[in-house]
Amino acid sequence: MKLLRFPLIAFTLFLIIGILIAHCFTIPTRYSFILLIVISLVTLISSFLKSFRTSFAFYLLIFSCFICCGIVTYNLQDEQRWELHYTKIQNDEPSIITFEITKRLKPSKFHHKYEAYVHSIDSLNTKGTILLNIKKDSLTKAVSVGNRYYAYAALDSIRRSLNPYQFNYKTYLQKQYIYRQLTLKPDALIVIDSSKTSIHSYANRFRERITNNLKGSSFNSDELSIIQALLLGQRQDISKDLYTNFSKAGVIHILAVSGLHVGIILFILQFLFSPLDRLKRGNYIKMVIIVQLLWCFAIIAGLSPSVTRAVTMFTVVAIAINLKRITNIYNTLAISAFFILLFKPMFLFDVGFQMSYAAVLAIVSFQPLLYNSIKRPKFIILDKAWQIATVTLAAQVGVLPLSLYYFHQFPGLFIVSNLIIIPALGIILSLGMLVIVLSYFDVLPELLVKVYSSILSTMNNYVEWISAQESFLFKEISFNELQVVSCYLLILITYRFLKSINTRNLILGFVCLILVQVSFLYSLLKVKQDRFIVFNKNRYSVIGIQHDSKLKLHHNLQGDVRSEHLVTNYKIGNRIDTIESDSIDYVYQFEKQNILIIDSLGLYNVSSFKPDYVLLRNSPKLNLNRLIDSLQPKQIIADASNYKSYVSRWSATCLHKKIPFHSTYEKGAFIID
Repeated sequence: MKLLRFPLIAFTLFLIIGILIAHCFTIPTRYSFILLIVISLVTLISSFLKSFRTSFAFYLLIFSCFICCGIVTYNLQDEQRWELHYTKIQNDEPSIITFEITKRLKPSKFHHKYEAYVHSIDSLNTKGTILLNIKKDSLTKAVSVGNRYYAYAALDSIRRSLNPYQFNYKTYLQKQYIYRQLTLKPDALIVIDSSKTSIHSYANRFRERITNNLKGSSFNSDELSIIQALLLGQRQDISKDLYTNFSKAGVIHILAVSGLHVGIILFILQFLFSPLDRLKRGNYIKMVIIVQLLWCFAIIAGLSPSVTRAVTMFTVVAIAINLKRITNIYNTLAISAFFILLFKPMFLFDVGFQMSYAAVLAIVSFQPLLYNSIKRPKFIILDKAWQIATVTLAAQVGVLPLSLYYFHQFPGLFIVSNLIIIPALGIILSLGMLVIVLSYFDVLPELLVKVYSSILSTMNNYVEWISAQESFLFKEISFNELQVVSCYLLILITYRFLKSINTRNLILGFVCLILVQVSFLYSLLKVKQDRFIVFNKNRYSVIGIQHDSKLKLHHNLQGDVRSEHLVTNYKIGNRIDTIESDSIDYVYQFEKQNILIIDSLGLYNVSSFKPDYVLLRNSPKLNLNRLIDSLQPKQIIADASNYKSYVSRWSATCLHKKIPFHSTYEKGAFIID
């Protein structure tokens, strides 16, 4: 069986299948564990039968073992299934909650954000991770990672996305095993234990010491945030403008510690410890030191998904290099992915995880083909430039479908930006490691600060210049799951065709090309529909009427409504070509349905028609009982321009009158198809 020629790759693929099955279907942990044991025993017994070992049934048993392994590891890691998980305690009332800060997140406009691990609620021992929001206060000292606190408060649900095609923060957090949040004022936090030591606390103290020492030098805020991102794995302090510049320039990947960074660090460490090769068994000593230093770096960088997968992969590479073992890059990738997913199965749904492996696979597959497609340049500078260009181009081929699906944009100048940034990154990381070490011991010379600051400033200015070339940035591109799958099939068949040009691969290529066209046509036909939408926009009213690929917005917003995120998201998700803007009317007719709008004036004296829906906006003072008795609508709708106290009262009235009530505050946008 061809697949077993590469067993590590096959085992990883079937482990992924098991994780996907467990993610899509609820399978009790007990049953999946029993099934794994039974199939493993049958496989073990069958392995002693020589005639059976070469049969298809035996291969099927092996693959079933790894599928069951994926299901079991998914279930065991799902915190919500734990017996003592905080979600098992059905209590919405304020309680004494004891928790430990485990990670600092990027702050919002009004809150500092952290991940926290709950230890107890009142007198009950519990487990599980929550999102901690602490209201910003200039006089309050930030909490420390690793400290244990308690507070008297209630765990709140995390709000889902309230408008179509909006980023669903609730779903994102659930993939991090976070199901509730705690919002506190700074003075509500009471420290229990600040002396507790853990890996997280040691790493945080290390980062804080370096950051505080660097703040005392002449680095500006942008330069300091770049140092924290590249060398400490902390991106929380990067400004929105700087992040946007790197995204538009197509070099956003360097702000997240990934395989590129760890690969460069491994190269530096190999060079620094190369004298050990002269000793007897020196290669073993060097291997142990390098692997330990790589994982120390991972811990300092916060063990984020990108750091963990990169260090895992390059740990395998470091072992192979120092033991002089020939290793296949595909097997290396499979080993790293297998062990990462075995202990962290939800990493499979992490965007960075997907893009990282897609990029590396594309580089090792397409880069040699691209590099050898022309005659090798005679000048070494041109040769290195061509190598970088082919690596960048291959990586973009690998991540393009995912990038279009998740971010809906494509930076046209990615090769230009990467040609400069990638060679410079080696220098930046080498000097940065020196800066970090000297800063930790508080002996950082001012000359080194000035040199390093000028390098970072030059890089930031170059990125800003690239990002300013708006005509080369293709934005608001609609892309769905079907298109992603069809494009990756085309990429795979294209690689096979380039490796082996024959009739079979040519036919498969044409079939995949047809599939891509079909997926695009299906996406276009799917949006040929009419809709009436009441969007959720805090303090404002936004009503949309869609006819095929045209959207007309009736609103009371100030400025260009097309720049609003809710409009942009809907435009991309529904492939809208034309957007028109108008004021809000009092009456709409849609698909033979009448919609009456009642604003702050509270007027609804209509006799010419009977409304099917009534939309309340701008907090009208009216007697809802009388309105329902008079107009007898099918449903009452309240958008986010109303006072919440009014909405609560209207909800109670509709419940009493047994008429459906839709509040966009709670249920999100109201849509009539």
